[in-house]
Amino acid sequence: MTTSLDKPLDKAGDQSEDKFFDGRMFDGQVFSGGWITPRGGDAADLEPATGTELVRTGVADEEDVASAALGAATEQRAWAATSFEERAAVLRRAGMLVERHAEELQDWIVRETGAVPGLAEFAVGVAAQECYEAAALASRPLGEILPSNQPRLSLLRRVPVGVVGVISPFNVPLILSIRSVAPALALGNAVLLKPDVRTPVVGGFAIARIFQEAGLPDGLLHVLPGSAEVGSAMISDPHVRVISFTGSSATGRKVAELAARHLKRVHLELGGNSALVILDDADLDAAVSAGAWASFLHQGQICMTAGRHLVHESIADDYVAALAQHADALPVGDPAAQQVALGPLIDAGQRDKVHGLVSGSVEAGARLAAGGWFEDLFYRPTVLDNVRTDMPAYAEEVFGPVAPVVRFGNLDEAAELAAGSDYGLSLSILTRDVMRGLALAERIPTGIVHINDQTVSDEAVAPFGGVLDSGTGARFGGTANLDAFTDQRWITMRGDIPKYPF
Repeated sequence: MTTSLDKPLDKAGDQSEDKFFDGRMFDGQVFSGGWITPRGGDAADLEPATGTELVRTGVADEEDVASAALGAATEQRAWAATSFEERAAVLRRAGMLVERHAEELQDWIVRETGAVPGLAEFAVGVAAQECYEAAALASRPLGEILPSNQPRLSLLRRVPVGVVGVISPFNVPLILSIRSVAPALALGNAVLLKPDVRTPVVGGFAIARIFQEAGLPDGLLHVLPGSAEVGSAMISDPHVRVISFTGSSATGRKVAELAARHLKRVHLELGGNSALVILDDADLDAAVSAGAWASFLHQGQICMTAGRHLVHESIADDYVAALAQHADALPVGDPAAQQVALGPLIDAGQRDKVHGLVSGSVEAGARLAAGGWFEDLFYRPTVLDNVRTDMPAYAEEVFGPVAPVVRFGNLDEAAELAAGSDYGLSLSILTRDVMRGLALAERIPTGIVHINDQTVSDEAVAPFGGVLDSGTGARFGGTANLDAFTDQRWITMRGDIPKYPF
């Protein structure tokens, strides 16, 4: 196996002179006040489709975190005092750089995450919009005038929290990193970003490269891929005041517990097991297309993926047959080498987890209508019928291309099934009667509702977050970022000092 320094790679790993995201820049490095060699060593960044080593990137340790946090806290004060026009200009330039180098960035996404080109293009588009929306945040009103029962001016003012720690996952790393990094910076904060060690380039180093070129002052953005201990060090460091975490619910609980011990505010965007509810009057062909997209997009490695297909019993047999036919027809393979609908899962551990949930459900009595097998990291899109609510692939978040189908007979059953989950991220209801769909949605706890659309959607202007085990209800997107990345300060002013009876 060769590294990027032994032999030039094509596409994302191409080391030609005109590459903006030149892999040699990342080789053995992290970004902390510039490109530096970290104390934690280095690690191979592997392409999941082929096992090719794209580059060896640096790995941070706890000392790197401490140094970065101190530096970030020092530089943040000057950044917070910078005019909103200057901060907004940096964010606008970052958005333009994302768009200018979109093709190259998309190649990295395809190679590093296993995404198909269409999803990579979507991720880049959202990333640019996150920067533009963040730029608009910089000029938002800083507070409001409050009434007071005393002769004084009473104000609420928003101030930057200081240093924000961002921990992002492997699945759609560009979006899930920049949606916190961009608004936090725009509002006058510094950022420590810990991307997943499996996707350090598109989850972190590419973002550092963009903001470096956009003119962000040194020391405000630190990209530190590393172990769980690195994440713990970030959460524990006294200079880091807010944690923005995206990942599994199990890890999110640990993050929340540690943050609570240090009295840190924490925003958790966690797992999902979203329900796609198909009522008896839904257009069957359209419902099957929506269901396939909702479960199989990006190999099911999206928190909003439809993990439960709840279908009215009168159309369930036809739905399962058509969905299985769709699944069998979808091509699976290397998205950098051929036109496919699904690429690889991120690694063998994730593949084995998916297959274990599918196998356990089949052993418990589910019928395998399509898929259920894999080659290397390429898992076939899978449809399970005759599923019970206690089966593993229904009760747990699969995070793979699996569509478990459960039948219901009436709206009460549909509401009970949809609400009968520990998760509450996204909900889809397909029906010709929109108001009936909306009334059903009111009975189901969830952070996101889509009537007559599938469960996976994201826009930079929309609030995003889940309830129950899907998160703390904290929101990203648009003006919701003001609450996430600023503190509220009460200020009063009098013309004269009042006299008190003491």
